[in-house]
Amino acid sequence: MSEPLVIIGNGMATMRLVEELSQRALGRYAIAVIGEEPRLAYNRVLLSSVLAKEVSRGDVELRSQAWYRAHGVSLIYGQRVTAIDADTRRVKLANGGTLPFNKLVLATGSKPIRLNVPGMDLPGVLTFRDLGDVDSIEKAALRNRKAVVIGGGLLGLEAAYGLAKVGLQVSVIHLMDRLMERQLDARGSAMLKAAVEAKGIAVYLNAETAAIKGAQRAQSVVLKDGREIGGDLVVVAAGIRANADLAQGAGLDVGRGIVVDDHMQTGKANIYSIGECAEHRGLCYGLVEPAYEQARVLALHLCGSDARYDGSVLATNLKVSGVSVFSAGDFIGAAGTEQIVLSDPGLGSYKKLVIAQGRLVGAVLFGDTADGLWYLELIRSGASIDAIRGDLMFGRALAERALPKDLAA
Repeated sequence: MSEPLVIIGNGMATMRLVEELSQRALGRYAIAVIGEEPRLAYNRVLLSSVLAKEVSRGDVELRSQAWYRAHGVSLIYGQRVTAIDADTRRVKLANGGTLPFNKLVLATGSKPIRLNVPGMDLPGVLTFRDLGDVDSIEKAALRNRKAVVIGGGLLGLEAAYGLAKVGLQVSVIHLMDRLMERQLDARGSAMLKAAVEAKGIAVYLNAETAAIKGAQRAQSVVLKDGREIGGDLVVVAAGIRANADLAQGAGLDVGRGIVVDDHMQTGKANIYSIGECAEHRGLCYGLVEPAYEQARVLALHLCGSDARYDGSVLATNLKVSGVSVFSAGDFIGAAGTEQIVLSDPGLGSYKKLVIAQGRLVGAVLFGDTADGLWYLELIRSGASIDAIRGDLMFGRALAERALPKDLAA
């Protein structure tokens, strides 16, 4: 008889876990997936593309309803879990129903941070985190012409790009001294700022939001230095926080997120957590790839393997405001590292490779990111680059062509 496995959360981490389990142990578990959003799992990375009308909502769905049925997965979406009873092994739903489990996975993701400033509750102030937010922003964009995006990280720039694409005048306000400071070094960030501004988006750095001003609805954002940026639509993308309330209510250890060990298990037997809500060795990862790696390790563990998660080498590889960017590892360059830089501002291209003890430890690519995943492989493997160092900057094709045949193989 199949063992009841309940997964709370129907996002990208859950989808990867279900796929891994269906490949490795189809029929071993009776899987039930509970999602609060009233829709199938979808690719959140493409939210800005949906907002910019570059792809449709159907294009971002990860799997069809028929796929779930074919793989024996019970899907309950548009339903919120209100409590977990770890002792009786049941989850309680908002509609009053309950579900039993032998094993439970929390993949509840994260929620947007709402700033503690006056005016956050005014009509016209929205967040940008899911398809529901895209719907709200689209409706607001129909009746407003000026938008202010608070936050110059990945989500904020994606929102700004989408809003500019549909014809709004957009300003981005960012607290830090450079855009996407977690993914880019100063030079790459400066090039990104120039590219964003070339699309007609105004960028304000070192800009702290003091209040959102308006009589009946948002009309402007007031900065701490007194400047006032006009906008009848304000999109807040100032960061995320692990969605760990359910875990806390169930008596699980919660720090920045739901604390897990190397098997992705919480402090209570048979209860696990993966994705943005999970805290592993003091870190919460807000990117897709670590969530996929965690899902794979958990699937292997649930199939009887002793697979362990040792943490992830952070990497970003995507288009931001229509520009390709990639970064991985120690892209800033700690003390004792060497840096190789190739820059062509005329072509909008920038590459920086960081080397330590004959190994590639970090990379930043702006514009041309074709070799990003190859650089990531080198960083993760820790392989010596001595034999290809002279050609490393010029990409995989040239570097491997220069290798002796025995090494290239």
